[in-house]
Amino acid sequence: MKESAQYKVFKVFNVIILLLIVYVTLYPFVNIVAQSFSSEANINAGNVTLLPQGFNIETYEVVMSDSMFWVNYKNTVLYTVVGTIISLVLSTMIAYPLSKKRLKGRRFWTMFAVFTMFFSGGLIPNYVLIQKLGFGNTIWAIVIPTAISVFNMLIMKTFFENIPEELEEAAIVDGSSTYNTLIKIVLPLSKPILATMMLFYAVTHWNSWFPAFLYFSDKELFPVSIYLRNLIKGAEGTLSSGATSADNLTQISSNIKSVTMVLTVLPILCVYPYIQKYFVSGVMLGSVKG
Repeated sequence: MKESAQYKVFKVFNVIILLLIVYVTLYPFVNIVAQSFSSEANINAGNVTLLPQGFNIETYEVVMSDSMFWVNYKNTVLYTVVGTIISLVLSTMIAYPLSKKRLKGRRFWTMFAVFTMFFSGGLIPNYVLIQKLGFGNTIWAIVIPTAISVFNMLIMKTFFENIPEELEEAAIVDGSSTYNTLIKIVLPLSKPILATMMLFYAVTHWNSWFPAFLYFSDKELFPVSIYLRNLIKGAEGTLSSGATSADNLTQISSNIKSVTMVLTVLPILCVYPYIQKYFVSGVMLGSVKG
């Protein structure tokens, strides 16, 4: 079938618009990466756009040569992995029963969960509670208070409601227990929503810094986000002890923010392509009941 002149014009404009959108989307990140590898003089002069100017890796060397950086990085990985697993398990354990119409008090428990989205105990009561529970300076102060996102749980609940009940009824007729049905029937069919929730929770835990800042006093327990925050403050103000020297402070302070952004976002960028194929379908199927 021959394409009309109008359709050819549409395709040209469509490609141009999409390329502009890609450029606008990628430019900030590419610019950040370029600044992280650029010299202090070129950054201050505003010469850095898409390519590094006056290539240098001094700031990367200073950050990555510090043993505390790797200790805190390992902490972040641990908090993210443990927190994501706990969050996924607990969210599934709540969302699955709430998706069943036969559950008594289903509406009450759903509204009870939604209530917590709008009202909380506040910062000081939460701090007192964490200390009373003995969670201070432990991983549990990071992963337990934020273990369940009600928003994510409601998306999972809607997804489970869309799974045909006939599948579960057939499994029950064959003698399968509720837990066996969940593990062998429901969860294998829920890979899109599980992958999506894993991404949501992992990003949340990876970027989290305030709970650790609030509940931790031992710097060896800090996540990498707090280490980098302290490094930025040290580079912008006075010399941070053992982290920088007078000769490289100027260079480090000029692109430390760019370097920290690259170092913190890189692991998530590496993981995202592997679960991206589940991401769109997971969000859409969990958001709209059909």
